[in-house]
Order: sequence, then C-alpha cells, then structure tokens
Amino acid sequence: MKILILGAGQVGRTAAQHFSREESNEVTIVDSNEEALRDLQERLEVRTVVGNAAHPTVLEAAGAAEADVMVALTSSDEVNLMACEVAFALFRTPTKIARIRAAEYTDRAELFGVDALAVDVFISPERLVTEYVERLIHHPGTLQVLDFADGKVRLVAVRARAGGLMVGHPLRELAAHLPKMEVRVVAIYRDGRGVRPEGDSVIAEGDEVFFLAAREDIGRVTSEMRRGDHAARRVVIAGGGNIGFRLAKTLEHSNQVKIIERDARRARRISELLDRAIVLHGDAADEELLVEENIDSADVFAAMTNSEEANILSAMLAKRLGAAKVMALINRPSYAELVQSGTIDIAVSPQTITIGSLLAHVRRGDVVRVHALRRGAAEAIEAIVHGDERSSRVVGRMVGEIPLPDGASVGAVVRGDSVIMAHHDTVVRAEDHVILFLADRRHLEAVEKLFLRAPR
Repeated sequence: MKILILGAGQVGRTAAQHFSREESNEVTIVDSNEEALRDLQERLEVRTVVGNAAHPTVLEAAGAAEADVMVALTSSDEVNLMACEVAFALFRTPTKIARIRAAEYTDRAELFGVDALAVDVFISPERLVTEYVERLIHHPGTLQVLDFADGKVRLVAVRARAGGLMVGHPLRELAAHLPKMEVRVVAIYRDGRGVRPEGDSVIAEGDEVFFLAAREDIGRVTSEMRRGDHAARRVVIAGGGNIGFRLAKTLEHSNQVKIIERDARRARRISELLDRAIVLHGDAADEELLVEENIDSADVFAAMTNSEEANILSAMLAKRLGAAKVMALINRPSYAELVQSGTIDIAVSPQTITIGSLLAHVRRGDVVRVHALRRGAAEAIEAIVHGDERSSRVVGRMVGEIPLPDGASVGAVVRGDSVIMAHHDTVVRAEDHVILFLADRRHLEAVEKLFLRAPR
C-alpha cells in the first residue's frame, strides 16, 4: 500500500513509524522542515519530499497520483484541508484523511458531506483525547478503557493491587467470582513482559491486566483486581486550552470541576462558556494555589496544558499534595513510559490515541477499529468477517481451529446486539465482529490474511 503522510510533527512521525514497519507499505512524508525529514530518513525506511504540503507540485512529486491513502497531519487545519482538495481535484487520491483541530470546522457536519469538502475522514485529536480521558475518569482504577463494537464491549487495562479478590488466584476462578458475567482476560504484563493468560495463570500484585467485558460490567470486573477505588466526584483540570476546556465542558454536569488557566484572557473567556465548572486564573504548578483549592480532596487531577514539562511537574506536585489520581498529557512516548512507572498514575499520549483512528482507515480488509497498546508494541483490532465456509478461512470454524500466530487471540465475538466472550469452541459466523488481541504487532499481516481476506 502506498501511503502519503503530510507533516513530520509528533503525530506524523508516529504514523510513519507504524506504517513503515509493515513490509507491504511504501511510505512518503512531506514537510517543509528539511532537518526533520533527514532525521526520519535516517531512522526509518521512508521516502521524503521537502515543501509545502498543499502545493500541487509538491504533492505531485510526493506521488499523490499513485498513493492509496493520503494522511494530512500538518499543524495547520487549513493546509490539511487544502491538501485534500488539491489531491482530489488533480490526482483523484482514493482516501484522504485530515487532522482537524478547530471545533469551528469539526462541529459543522455539513462541511464533510458527500458534496462538500474533499475529506473522506477527519480526525480531531482534541476530541479523541477528551473522550479517552473521560472514560478513565468514569472508570476509577483503570489505565486504559477502549471501545469496540460501538461501545457494546470494552478492552480495559488495570493494575492489580493487593486486596483485589483475584490477586494471588488463578484465572480459572474468575468465572466463579463473576458467575453471571462474560469476561475474558486477553493479556497480562508483569515487569514489562507478557504472561500468557491461561486457566492456571496467577494474577500477581502489580500485574497490568487487559480484559474484555461489556461496558456495564467494567466496574465489577475492575474491583476483582483492585480494592479501594471510588467513583470520581471532584476533578481538577490544569490548562484551559482546547482539550482542558472540552474535558471541563463534558464533565461539568456530572462532576464537581475546577479548571486552572494561566492566561487571564483565556480564563475569562472559558468561564463565560462553561455552565457549572469553576475557572481559576493561576499556575497549576503553584503549591500555594493547589493547597488553597484543597487538592488533597481531589479524586482526579488532570494536567492538560500544551507543555508536557508543566504537565509532569504539576501532576507530580498534585500527587505529593494528596490528589487521589493524577494524569498528565505527554507527547513524547519515551516520557510517557518513564513517568507512568513513577508518581504519575496515567500518562495520556495524544499520538497513541490518534494513531488508532488512523490505523482503522489504513488497514486492509474490513477493519473498523484499531487500538495501539503498550506504546505501539501490541494492538487490538475489530474486524468484520465476510464470506461463507468456502470463501473464508474462519467462517464456520471454531476459534480453537483457527491457526493464529503466537501471541494472537480472539477475545470476543459481537453478533448483532450480543457480546460473546470467545472460547475454543465458539463458532465464527459471517458478519460477526471479531475482536482480536495481538501481543506482537509484527504478526498483523498473518492475522489480516486469516480474517480479512478470502484466499484467492
């Protein structure tokens, strides 16, 4: 597949890393920053073109006429939109994806209709991050909460804690603990290494456990791994930018929300747009301010400014002062991995969240949802099975008969409105939504051939 990426910023680089790992992809990156492109070319097997991503001559040199997918990820919404228009008008590029940040565009659905802008899919990182953080707040004790099958089933990551009923017990006892619930543990990570989840696998304190369950059962399953987590009521948000404001707007009718913003003009502006949230003008890394605002009684402190250093410092300070759970928005994956193993409970990576939406539109076959896990090393995908027993390798076969590569497993099957946790004797039918976990994303192409393409 020929993939054209416009923009070599954080998201563009992350996308290039993901797509270039697969041998079947040819990746070209366009950016006006020659030094950034040179750095990418030294580390990845990609082609680079220097220039303005919206200019016809630059897109032509980058191969827009031959590209299967163009992903516009520059820092400018207008450049991304214009690039899609040019690619459609001059080169008829089949699939055009644009990152669009401004709500003035994304809130107007008529801009993206059939006869409107030449954007097949738009991705709003701010909206994706807001939804992601909101799920974490509404499900205390979780490290990740990811939707599949329109929210009917969710993949949840939790850190097992002493006192949890399942800690120190084998997985086979989970069914006895939750007799009327369908739940499937798809992965366990211990000290950074994967532990194969089998019936006699024992959950240890500190394990990172990934499980699939219906959305209404998440709280009960989480409590089996942990004890002492309570529903979040008081939320303090550092930063009143796009993400901080969106999060406050989303939470203010269900939670007690305070938002701290350094810029006086911005603080005044968002206070006029919010109904119930309290807006404070100040620095979230100011210890006196946090103490005055009783940070020790906050259930969640979410640092969402555009400075990851400020987010790290304010989240660490809030944790030291007594906030129950702290999370920080961090752009660099290396930083995210470093801080999440320390004082900060959750490092929120916009790149990882955004790349999942991109992957779903670039994957071959009928893949409708992709989530990158473990900083991109693993993946969870949702695919729709088509065909019949003659044309498909999986239709009519039991899960235990499907020759999956090592580390890949079928976690659940969604059939209509029914969620079926997969067992070895679960039979796959046409039009099922199959949710798969890949401990090693290098096996992705083998899984795609099994589930997404009928043999020729």
